[in-house]
Amino acid sequence: MAELRGLKGKTMQVTTEKRTRFADELHVIPMWARIVAVIALVTVQIAMIVLMGQDAHPMPLWGRIFAGFFAGIVLGCYILLIGYINRDAGRRGMNRLAWTLLAIFIPNALGIILFFLLRNPLSMHCAKCGNTVQGGFSFCPRCGADLGLHCPRCHHGIRPGDVFCSNCGNSLTPTEPVGEMRQG
Repeated sequence: MAELRGLKGKTMQVTTEKRTRFADELHVIPMWARIVAVIALVTVQIAMIVLMGQDAHPMPLWGRIFAGFFAGIVLGCYILLIGYINRDAGRRGMNRLAWTLLAIFIPNALGIILFFLLRNPLSMHCAKCGNTVQGGFSFCPRCGADLGLHCPRCHHGIRPGDVFCSNCGNSLTPTEPVGEMRQG
C-alpha cells in the first residue's frame, strides 16, 4: 500500500494492484523441498565423484565434478518442482496428494505438464462476506458482492485502464449523451 497526500494534507491509503511475479512464486516452494533438493545435489555430487572414479578408465576429476553438479541440479530442480506442485495445488483448491503423485509417477514429465495445463485459477476471498471464490468470478456467489472490475455488458474481468473489453469488444469509456449540436 502506498500513501498519498490528499486535500488539506490528510493521508489517504491507496491500494495498488499486485501481480504475481516469479520471485513471489518461488516462495510457494515448501522448506522441506528446498532441504531435500540441497541434500540431493550434494549426494549426487559425491556419488558421481566417488563412483565414477572407481571405473577402469575414470573420467578426469573436473569432468566428474561437472557431471555430478549437472545431474544434481537436474534432480534438485525436479524435487523443487514437485514441492511447488504440492503447495500450489493446495492453494488452488485442488487435491494436493493426487497431483503430487501424478507429477512424480507419470513418466517423461507429463504429470508436471498436465498440472500446469489443468490447474485451477487462484481463489480469492470476498471482501464483504469472506467466502472463498474461484478466480475469474466477477461477483460473489454467496452475497452477490462485486469482486472487481468487469465489463458492464458481458461481466468478463477487465484491467484498470482498458478501453475495450477483451471478451466482447464493448467500449468501456463513458459515452456522451446524444444531443443537439451547439452552434458557436
